[in-house]
Amino acid sequence: MKKALLAATVVATTLAASLVAAPAATAASRESPRDGRHQSRSAIPFTEASVTAGADGAFTLRWNTRGTERVEIRANGKVVAKGGSRGRAVVTGLPAADRQWFDFKPQRGQGLRLADRLVRLEGTANFRDAGGYRTTGGRWVKMGEIYRSDALAKLTDNDLAKLRRLGVKTVFDLRTTDERTKDVDRVPAAATYVVADVFAGSGSFQALPKTPEEAVEAMIDAEKSMVSGEGGRKAYARVFQGIGTDRDRAVLFHCTAGKDRTGWSNAALLTALGVPRETVLADYLASNDYREAANDAVLSHLPPQQAAVYKPLLDVRPEYLNAGYDEVRAAYGSFDRYLDKGLGIDRRELRELREDLLVG
Repeated sequence: MKKALLAATVVATTLAASLVAAPAATAASRESPRDGRHQSRSAIPFTEASVTAGADGAFTLRWNTRGTERVEIRANGKVVAKGGSRGRAVVTGLPAADRQWFDFKPQRGQGLRLADRLVRLEGTANFRDAGGYRTTGGRWVKMGEIYRSDALAKLTDNDLAKLRRLGVKTVFDLRTTDERTKDVDRVPAAATYVVADVFAGSGSFQALPKTPEEAVEAMIDAEKSMVSGEGGRKAYARVFQGIGTDRDRAVLFHCTAGKDRTGWSNAALLTALGVPRETVLADYLASNDYREAANDAVLSHLPPQQAAVYKPLLDVRPEYLNAGYDEVRAAYGSFDRYLDKGLGIDRRELRELREDLLVG
């Protein structure tokens, strides 16, 4: 039975999202070789910092700093860990919370407020914070401001209550008309719902790939369309405009699986904020971890030959994201020109966005 490529992908990923919960998340940042140019300007001495929540309720904290000898970490106003300039600690026994926040306090310099990147909801597998990453200049992307997710149609009442408490004010839906009609979003009460259809008006995705190679090529073509297609430009411009003007955050953007259209949206945002390319790629590829069990469940119900074709549609791969960056260079020459000419974000707006979303 033949279906449109996009429809096939949507069916598979929507089914996957409903089957299992996601694994634990890690909030980390890797240092860029370019950091040395700006290190003296940074008020935050942390070069790495992360919070990883375990299924048993324990939290693993990791950090690395420059220019300070001691670090103290607080949760709920109490000291839960201490260490030197580099360390690891496991914290247990904390009370249940929507998100458990930790304040990393260095002996010298500005601290960081971090949580596990994954937000655990009953109705999603890939709902996570876009923040908690270090830029090439030593600043950090704030957490609790921007979220990314898979489809919201299966959110429970408890999920919606949690999102209200987390302050989600605006929801950008990157999906097509068919997707939005078939699986209607559930959004928190009083939140603004905005359609930003990345593939609006696209004539692509009309044939199901017959081989894994064709599936990979289709995903690469889709990534390019997100960058230079009219629907993609308009959709991501709307998202960036909403993030820039909505200071009463949090802002959430999502698609069906939270990996491709959502993946480029988050990659573009992090790149605009100055996060190193290798860190952006790691964040993008993390969807494979969050969705691994769900994707495996889908593939296990397919004949081997069909599963081989579907797997590239369910994956995120470096060549997919790299195709987006390649398209930026081909169509605009540089990422700054893509932001300006493609999405309408000029230098002043970009500077304001960085000042608003970065600390340090």
